[in-house]
Amino acid sequence: MTADDLTSTMPPSANAQAPRIFVSVAEQSADEHAAILVRAFKQSHPDARFSGLAGPALQAEGAESFENLTGQSAMAAAAFKKIPWALRLMRRVRRYLNAEHYDAAVLVDSPALHLPMAKICQSLGIPVLFFIAPQTWAWGPPNWRNQRIRKRVDRLACIWPFEEPYFQNAGINARYVGHPSFDRLAAVDVSQQAIDGHRLGAQQVISLLPGSRPHVINEVLPGQLEIATALARRFAKLRVLAVAANDDARNRIEELNKKLAPNLPITLLQGDDARAEAIRAADLVLVASGTVTLEVAYWATPMIVMYNSNRWLYRLIGRWLIRTPWLSIPNIVAQRDLVPEYMPYYTSTAPIAAQAIDWLSNPLARQRIRDDLRRTIQPLVKTGAAANAAEELRQLLQQSKRK
Repeated sequence: MTADDLTSTMPPSANAQAPRIFVSVAEQSADEHAAILVRAFKQSHPDARFSGLAGPALQAEGAESFENLTGQSAMAAAAFKKIPWALRLMRRVRRYLNAEHYDAAVLVDSPALHLPMAKICQSLGIPVLFFIAPQTWAWGPPNWRNQRIRKRVDRLACIWPFEEPYFQNAGINARYVGHPSFDRLAAVDVSQQAIDGHRLGAQQVISLLPGSRPHVINEVLPGQLEIATALARRFAKLRVLAVAANDDARNRIEELNKKLAPNLPITLLQGDDARAEAIRAADLVLVASGTVTLEVAYWATPMIVMYNSNRWLYRLIGRWLIRTPWLSIPNIVAQRDLVPEYMPYYTSTAPIAAQAIDWLSNPLARQRIRDDLRRTIQPLVKTGAAANAAEELRQLLQQSKRK
């Protein structure tokens, strides 16, 4: 369906004063966060209409979508292959935004996509709320990245407390709203019976979290399977759990398991509750870099963070741009080596397997890690991020009406 097809079939709003909001997400987690924001906003604005680049979670909240990007987002080297596609998408977005009046735009995460989109919105007079601030604090100079944000974004909703003063010092209208994952995690209710069921008959349990995007699974899961195979040789009563984010991820995990580790038995789980079960039941989690590492830290489970991107691209470009010494969320938050991270690439799984064997053999070491994770993460736990971001949207709409 094209933008013209969609706008021609949209019913007129029952309330002419009802706000019309453009919303865009590119990843499954952003789709889930945005859906909670929409739900919170509609509590005070039930007639509000959201439409744009929406995934399944947003659509379930009533948002209309002319394209779902959540299954085709790209990172690092994969993004370079999609430049022509991205340019075509931007032209479609401009036509879509031109077709009808929008009172505001909510752009969630994915700055490579959404900062250019914010420029389009500003050129059309549409005020922008950017939810989940770009991590410019992790990148080296120059400061043109923050200059772009200041010019293109009216309100910036930050998910970490240190981001608010950082962006405000750059002249950006930023507010710390809390991390949206904490809302979801606080609502999770995993029974001890389910956890015990996963541990039944096992002396050690590891969980594999290879990510949700196909290219991330392709890059991370082979190494995780190789490590799990080494651990299974070392520990006779090892149980391996793996978590799929969706049906496509499940199919890919099953395919790689069958191809690369056919003799390694895996219990494959799917869904948010199952992920919490797998994390809490595990003695150790092998996890792809990303937001899910915060969830593992929240449950205070020892983890090893992995990502295996293009090493040559990183050597040529990435190492000159990234200024933070840490790349995983737990270590960035702690500002120290809290958990082992093998990023942005690794040349051998042997050191990772050695670290895993050491922890699985040492309950006291695992307990020290659990205690350290609790001390680091619990002070940051702030619920209500979506409601706070929805309030930012409400204030943005009020502000734009006064102009």
